[in-house]
Amino acid sequence: MRALLLLLLCSVPWLASAPAHAECECVWRGSFTDVEAATDLVISGTVIASKGNSIDLAAAQVLRGPEPLDPLRIWLHTADYCRPEVELFPVGTQWVMALHKITEAPPAGFNPSTPNVSYGRIDDYSLSSCGGYWLRVSEGLVTGNLVNAPRWERDPPMTPVLMELVVDFVRGRLSREALLQASKEDPALRQLKLDTRAFLRNEKN
Repeated sequence: MRALLLLLLCSVPWLASAPAHAECECVWRGSFTDVEAATDLVISGTVIASKGNSIDLAAAQVLRGPEPLDPLRIWLHTADYCRPEVELFPVGTQWVMALHKITEAPPAGFNPSTPNVSYGRIDDYSLSSCGGYWLRVSEGLVTGNLVNAPRWERDPPMTPVLMELVVDFVRGRLSREALLQASKEDPALRQLKLDTRAFLRNEKN
C-alpha cells in the first residue's frame, strides 16, 4: 500500500510537495505605461545602500504618490516573492520605479532575527518583477521596458527618452502614443527638433 502511494505521488505532479524555495510564477502585466497607474508610488532616485534583499533609494523626484521617507526602503526578491534580484540595482545607479506600499506582511514575513532578508516591513515598499515596473535613468535619459516592449525584456532596443517625457506621461500631460513615438525617434532628428525649438524661442525674445 505504501509503495502504491509513493508511486501515485511521483506520477501525479500536483500531488507532490512543492520545493522549499519555489521560484516565483506570475503573469506579465505589461510595460511601464501599462502598470504604473496601478501602483502606490512612482519615483525617481539613486540607490545609496543595499542590505540583504532590500535597497535604499534617495529620492530625486516623486512622479506620483505621497512624499515618502528619504531614503526609501524597497524590498526585492527572496523566497518565492515575484520581485527582481537586488543585484540588478547597484549602489550609485539611478532609476524610475513604480512601487507598491507594504500595508501588511504575511505570517513570519518579517523576522526581527533576520531583518535584512524578509518580505519587508509595513510602510516600506516592494518592487514587482511581473512587468516593466522599473526604468534605468542616465544623464536625464530613460531606458527599459517603457511602452509596447516585448514581454520579460528588461532592456529592449529603444531610443532613450527624456526623463521629462516620462514625468509628463505619469502626470497625464503626455499620451502613450507620444511616448511610444519618442522611444522610436532617431536621436539625431530629435536633437535637431529640440535645437530648432530653442532657436525659435530665442528669435521670439
